[in-house]
Amino acid sequence: MSIDNLTSETQAALAYAAGRQEQHLAELLEFLRIPSVGTEPVHKADTEAAANWLAEAMRAAGLENVRLVATPRNPLVYGDWLHAGPEAPTVLVYGHYDVQPADPLDKWQTPPFEPTIKDNYIYARGASDDKGQVYIHVKSVAAYLQGAGRLPVNVKFIVEGEEESGGHSLAAFVPENEELLAAGVALISDTQILGPNQPALVYGLRGMCYVFLDITGPDHDLHSGSFGGGVDNPLNVLGHIVARLKEPDGRVLIPGFYDKVRPLTEQERRLLAEYPLDEAAWLRETGAPQSWGEPDYSLVERLGARPTLDVNGITGGYTGPGVKTVLPSTVHAKISMRLVPDQTPQEIFALFRDYVTAIAPPTVQVQCTFVHGGPASLIDYTIPAMKAAAAAYERVFGRKPVYMREGGSIPVVGLFQRYLGMQTVLMGFGLTDDRIHSPNERFYLPNYYRGIETAIHFLAEYAKRAMSAVG
Repeated sequence: MSIDNLTSETQAALAYAAGRQEQHLAELLEFLRIPSVGTEPVHKADTEAAANWLAEAMRAAGLENVRLVATPRNPLVYGDWLHAGPEAPTVLVYGHYDVQPADPLDKWQTPPFEPTIKDNYIYARGASDDKGQVYIHVKSVAAYLQGAGRLPVNVKFIVEGEEESGGHSLAAFVPENEELLAAGVALISDTQILGPNQPALVYGLRGMCYVFLDITGPDHDLHSGSFGGGVDNPLNVLGHIVARLKEPDGRVLIPGFYDKVRPLTEQERRLLAEYPLDEAAWLRETGAPQSWGEPDYSLVERLGARPTLDVNGITGGYTGPGVKTVLPSTVHAKISMRLVPDQTPQEIFALFRDYVTAIAPPTVQVQCTFVHGGPASLIDYTIPAMKAAAAAYERVFGRKPVYMREGGSIPVVGLFQRYLGMQTVLMGFGLTDDRIHSPNERFYLPNYYRGIETAIHFLAEYAKRAMSAVG
């Protein structure tokens, strides 16, 4: 890699990072050993331990004003370094230190909280989502502050411990701390790139509306022989309702569901068409026999730019071994709806509730509960920070990034847009087969090191481009 046009500070930061790869790996492995499963009360102490560990690592990096912010659940971790000067831009780095539960444990090939390196991958829960990726930025800042003595930009960090359970504490914190978190742009690494050597910039995220559906018939379980045919079975009712939520091709049948969906422009469809998705390889990764979805949209468009509705789980009746002839009293379904601009979770929930209530028979009682959600986000891919990220990727990976819309949700992006008026750069380093939220989660080790290098270049590029735009 050429060092042409690099400042002495950036060269020093790159040299510092390159000379400490073993140390950076050892630190990450230590971080991954902490079972910070923020959704499980049994791991509350572990989650707090992870927050404290991260705070100490941020202090060691040279960040100032590092502190834990108490919340009703898991603490936030804040830190900053604000000495680049008033003319320099400020970057707000976001990430999360909480991880998904490791279940089912019997599907793991190695213990989930004993990180194992095999074939250039780190296997551990949280390796990719999001400990490995957020720690990239701690180490990029350390490289500047320890290697060069200063950063080219001002930086702030806000790292939460509830992302995997809705982010309620951060959602309450942001509106009340707009000045503390003010910055020119947010920087998040919690997304994936196309391949080990092909970076990708995410410029769109789907939103979320997550709903619990509870259906109650009789006030206790009944014998299906004595009462079958005379009492409506709530489990049968649930099946009929679920069948009326979607067409076989995936189109959602809820009236008004698509009314506010922002159409894809021809320019954007051309941009997404440049995304080199290998459908055969994608299918091998899924294990599905063939792709599926709305026939008027490409697979890439369906995966990131169209709204969805999916049943994530159904419980009710007898599910143990053997036979039990029962009409269950109450059954439950968990349903997620991925949203696109300009759908809102509140409006979609109201449409869902009204439709399900209308089609449910009078033989049961129906309760719909809004669990959590957030709006979709679109990012202007022409802003200086996005161009800086593209340049940083190309310098390190040797290839220009492709642009994509991510099918998942990162609610904090919308939160930053709404309350801080801030765009976000989603500069991820995970891979599509990292198995996040699944057994055997992993992170490609070379991209941990390249991620640190890319983040160093991003800070330098953003400083240059942001000040040039102002000038």
